[in-house]
Amino acid sequence: MPPWRSPARGPEAAKLRPVRNRPRTVAPLLLSLLTVPVVLAGCGGGDADEQSSSATVTSAEPSAAAETFAEGATAEDGATDAPPFPGDAEPDSADPSAGTAVTVSDIRIGRHDGFDRVVFEVGGTGTPGWDVRYVDEASSQGSGDSVDVAGDAVLQVSLTGAGYPYETGVEEFSSAGPLTGAGTEVVTEAVFDATYEGSTVTFVGTTERAPFRVYLLENPTRVVVEIAS
Repeated sequence: MPPWRSPARGPEAAKLRPVRNRPRTVAPLLLSLLTVPVVLAGCGGGDADEQSSSATVTSAEPSAAAETFAEGATAEDGATDAPPFPGDAEPDSADPSAGTAVTVSDIRIGRHDGFDRVVFEVGGTGTPGWDVRYVDEASSQGSGDSVDVAGDAVLQVSLTGAGYPYETGVEEFSSAGPLTGAGTEVVTEAVFDATYEGSTVTFVGTTERAPFRVYLLENPTRVVVEIAS
């Protein structure tokens, strides 16, 4: 996974053009010679201030870039304190809080620097757990029927602590077909399956079994799945 690098940019050095005096008499010449050091000293002070200002702007640019990335990463669905990507694609799981009953109300897919993101927003009581892993085949909960998912690999996302809409009072997400995201590089589509016996499953198609990370965000409550590219 390629590391993020911010290109360094230095301020352009200001260029001074020498002032040429053309004396017509001896007195003006002497006066010019006495004046030149003062003029040059004044110009030097102006340059020093400009370079200092430029240096300040330049040193602030990386912070501005970092803030821009942070805003891109945190806008609506991300977090700057997300866990690092693991070096493999092994399963990731977490337990729901006690008495949790949540319903998936929305699913969103987006592209960010170095990874694709799938967000599962939920409503209800408590915080959900999850079991996220690559599977050889996508099969619907309960029926066991095969589910068509585009991609060379299938990442099964099971949110635990799930409740039916009549239990949580939250309308469950539904879609007429697979979900896609603009500009994604590794995620091909997401196919929402169903809620069954306390678990809500969605299948995420990917171009390969790439490393992924999963974490929880709140206000509103969301489970974020990010797949490295």
